[in-house]
Amino acid sequence: MRIGIDVGGTNTDAVLLDDRAVLAAVKTSTTEDVTSGIVAAVDGLQRQRPFVPADVRAVMIGTTHFINALVEARRLAPTAAVRLSLPAGASLPPMVDWPQRLVDAISGRGYLCHGGHEFDGRHIAELDEAELRKAADEMGRAGVRSVAITSVFSPVNAEFETRAAEIIAAELPAVAISLSHEIGRIGLLERENATVINAALRELAAGIVDGLAGAIAGAGITAPLYLSQNDGTLMDVDFARRYPVATFASGPTNSMRGAAVLSGLDTCAVVDVGGTTTDVGVLRQGFPREATTDVDVAGIRTNFRMPDVLSIGLGGGSRIHDGDTVGPDSVGFELTSKALVFGGNTLTATDIAVAAGRADIGDRSLVAHLDPSLVRTALDRIASDVSDAVERMRTSAEPLPVVAVGGGSALLPDELTGAGQVHRPENYAVANAIGAAIAQIGGEVDRVYAVEPGRRETVVDEAKQEAVDRAVAAGASPASVSIVDFDEVPIPYLPGNATRIRVKAVGELRLGS
Repeated sequence: MRIGIDVGGTNTDAVLLDDRAVLAAVKTSTTEDVTSGIVAAVDGLQRQRPFVPADVRAVMIGTTHFINALVEARRLAPTAAVRLSLPAGASLPPMVDWPQRLVDAISGRGYLCHGGHEFDGRHIAELDEAELRKAADEMGRAGVRSVAITSVFSPVNAEFETRAAEIIAAELPAVAISLSHEIGRIGLLERENATVINAALRELAAGIVDGLAGAIAGAGITAPLYLSQNDGTLMDVDFARRYPVATFASGPTNSMRGAAVLSGLDTCAVVDVGGTTTDVGVLRQGFPREATTDVDVAGIRTNFRMPDVLSIGLGGGSRIHDGDTVGPDSVGFELTSKALVFGGNTLTATDIAVAAGRADIGDRSLVAHLDPSLVRTALDRIASDVSDAVERMRTSAEPLPVVAVGGGSALLPDELTGAGQVHRPENYAVANAIGAAIAQIGGEVDRVYAVEPGRRETVVDEAKQEAVDRAVAAGASPASVSIVDFDEVPIPYLPGNATRIRVKAVGELRLGS
């Protein structure tokens, strides 16, 4: 058996699975400290379908802890960014495009040092170790507790980042160090930004992961704990401590993976209506379509793995304004105290769904006074907003089935203009938790190669094998690993037949590994 848990802004969902059969499913309110909400969800599973904790082989959690900490600019560690690029790359210092409030929240400091590579691995300049030791001394005196190291074209050659980390660790042994070639893709500033974000969250990650593990252990479960990543795969707790940035979009990703399993459709648009937002994404071969452009996270441009998701401020907790405006503000996890159907005084989308007979929660008599025209107008506005979002996510004229999941999907009609019938599979309300529970282990390679004449097939095979090896090293069963995504893009403005190759491999989790 497995337990999948997804922590959203409004609800915490949990499922108990035997293989892919759903034995129990619960939806509880997300608590302010989050971990107590997880404990309540596991207790709810136990009440619904009693199980022996020792029979649980793995627990998978998708959490909003880390993205919330960044957006709210709280509990972030004092962080320094070290860029190995001189004499090049000095015109735009680290964090140049960050919102000032986030720079202040991490007490951000930037250091430019000699080093870096050309795309083919040649040195821009040699590493200046004395320069790095001087920077480390300044960091120590400034109270820096986490360091992000970025080198030009480090995804091609990471030697300077690795050596710089050794030097700084020797000078500042208590400091956490994040390396950009392990986090971001080609593109210096965006990769650096992602690495700085990761570094700022490292301290928080240790405490949160320990808290999640404690919550699971408190329920008597000794099985391994995994966290969901942005690309629909899993990472163990040690990986999560080092790379908290990899969890940022795990919620929408879990919902899309769950929608694929529940609906049997591996290529479709998924509309996940939660309590606070509606997330619209596209599945290809059962996995979320990844963003091909820079992704904005809390006002910061990044280029690490993120699903291509369009989020709009519409959910079950959305406030209704002047009859025809829904959201974008939401009562969030206070829905059960503020919505009319629960005795509150705030008109929400949930009240509209209950008044229209699309949902049966709370006390229906408390919304009996609502004007039918107001209810109809609000539902039409919701359908229109979601239809527009689905249309914006289409990349071709090909028909794209729509699968609705999430507790708030009761707000949607049976058909959407321009998109046709809306599929609502069984257990759609907890698709996110199911997606977490059935997630696989992945490995990815994204690198620029100098492809010599006649060696293309060899280079491609090497890249694919490296992706497979990474998936196996992360805990995938070797026999189950397959290549699910492959991109090959020649870069004509660079010499040496430069080609960017991206390969993604996934496999089933090797339980007990």
